[in-house]
Amino acid sequence: MSSAISVRLDDESERALRVLNACGMSTSDAIRSSLVESARRVRRSAELVKEVAALESDEADRAEMLAVATLMESMRAAG
Repeated sequence: MSSAISVRLDDESERALRVLNACGMSTSDAIRSSLVESARRVRRSAELVKEVAALESDEADRAEMLAVATLMESMRAAG
């Protein structure tokens, strides 16, 4: 299903659209592509937040990281 929308572009958006148009991309293709890419970035960011939360809540992983950090610190040269 497709739907028509209307947008009011600011100066920065107009410049970006001109660049994309100059590369041969139609206005519709540029807008569709930008929407898809923005959604992809938002999803990826949300996935990273979940991954970090999972790592932070993994007590065994945290203990191992602390053990490695302690070992590395003990091996560091004095001074």
